[in-house]
Amino acid sequence: MRLSSLTLLVSTWVWACCALVIDTASLGLDNNQIAQRAGPSLAGYLGVFFLGADPYVYFYLSNGNNPISFKALNKGSPIFKPTKGTGGVRDPTIVPGGGSEAGKKWYIIGTDLNIGKTTWDAAQRTGSKGIFVWESTDLINWVNERLVIVEDNTAGMVWAPEAIWDPAKGQYLVHWASKFYPPSDPSHTGTPSSTKIRYAYTSDFRTFSTPQTYIDRSPTNIIDLTILPLNNSSSSSSSSYLRFMKDESLKTVFVETSTTGLFGTWTRVGGASAIIQSGVEGPAAYWDNTTPGKVHLLLDFYGSDGYRPYESTTPERNTGGWTASSRTGWPTGLRHGSVLPVDRTVWERLNARWG
Repeated sequence: MRLSSLTLLVSTWVWACCALVIDTASLGLDNNQIAQRAGPSLAGYLGVFFLGADPYVYFYLSNGNNPISFKALNKGSPIFKPTKGTGGVRDPTIVPGGGSEAGKKWYIIGTDLNIGKTTWDAAQRTGSKGIFVWESTDLINWVNERLVIVEDNTAGMVWAPEAIWDPAKGQYLVHWASKFYPPSDPSHTGTPSSTKIRYAYTSDFRTFSTPQTYIDRSPTNIIDLTILPLNNSSSSSSSSYLRFMKDESLKTVFVETSTTGLFGTWTRVGGASAIIQSGVEGPAAYWDNTTPGKVHLLLDFYGSDGYRPYESTTPERNTGGWTASSRTGWPTGLRHGSVLPVDRTVWERLNARWG
């Protein structure tokens, strides 16, 4: 009996390990690609968030090179507040420059929404059709605030914009979530489409290509997409990515993987119902600066205390792939935003200016 149990246990363990290898290998993931994300020049992290009822841009800086321990900058006050649109910005994401702008320019983009001035229903029917943009050449001085309209009047809203440099295109791919009403319903009082992920290309965050649909899982509503390159995003050969998103219908977050580019075939490891966590939104993913292959994922417990950190060395996996990180040094109340790994010079400059 004990021998049979041991045999079954060993067999089960071997099968599980083989299944893990098969899953990863079938996706074409290269451990060398993942390992190169950690780098000796990276010495900290800059977090950009909004805080619940305060829809402004707040900066948080890591305590040294600790990826899950942060302190508020600027004595906890906003770094800046929008002066256009609704006067509020949610879901701020920091976009590192790509191509000729790599290491020379950064952008912050976000949702034009101050929920204190409207309702959630109205925000989805007659919400803003634009995205906020700020830019910087040093991560200290942020200038050229603008509200750029990206959708036409059939859209009910433009939510949670993010962007990634697409080396195959040589431009930034900008994406957001929108739902649409028929032209025969200009007041948007009827039933809209499901919420879809839309995208457009830009070189300067001023002029955008005609938007198109990127992800449509109708009748499921999809929001809060974020994309993490698995290999060097500045290389023309980049083709492997993770993308995290929220199923707004079921209130869950899951991850998909592509090894064939941003418009290639995406695989959801574990199947169509596999998830990372329920009751969350606003996934924000970033690589560990010191541990090769390790990814940190922030999930916004929007009905509770905001962002909580998770981690994984098998980031392509959903169920069973992620564990909750220690929250000893993690601030409470942070809402949907993003984290940027930075080098020692940038970390010290940010700390000297606002620490």
